[in-house]
Amino acid sequence: HVQLVESGGGSVQAGGSLSLSCSASEYTWRYYCKAWFRQAPGKERDWVASITSGGTTYYAASVKGRFAISRDNAKNTLYLQMNSLKPEDTAMYYCVTDDVRCGLKGVRFFGYWGQGTQVTVS
Repeated sequence: HVQLVESGGGSVQAGGSLSLSCSASEYTWRYYCKAWFRQAPGKERDWVASITSGGTTYYAASVKGRFAISRDNAKNTLYLQMNSLKPEDTAMYYCVTDDVRCGLKGVRFFGYWGQGTQVTVS
């Protein structure tokens, strides 16, 4: 049973921080690559960051140095620590996974998605 449940979104002022979590089922946690995507109102869904089962990370240029993706295998949980937030980071954030090469950034490569959590930066 594939299950991904995001939490931790909210509203924050520019320059602030938020930490997102994504709880996965045991079945879902086995997939190789886990990632975060985001979608701002009226825009396409964009890749944010990825992490392999071994812990190698990848970041979009727009968030590199401000965001950190991590995983806790004991808890089947994926995280996204977001610092120095900007208004342009406002979006719905989605936790995703699949057995794909983790450098891939396209929406079409990931078959398993959570429902999303809203982040608003003002």
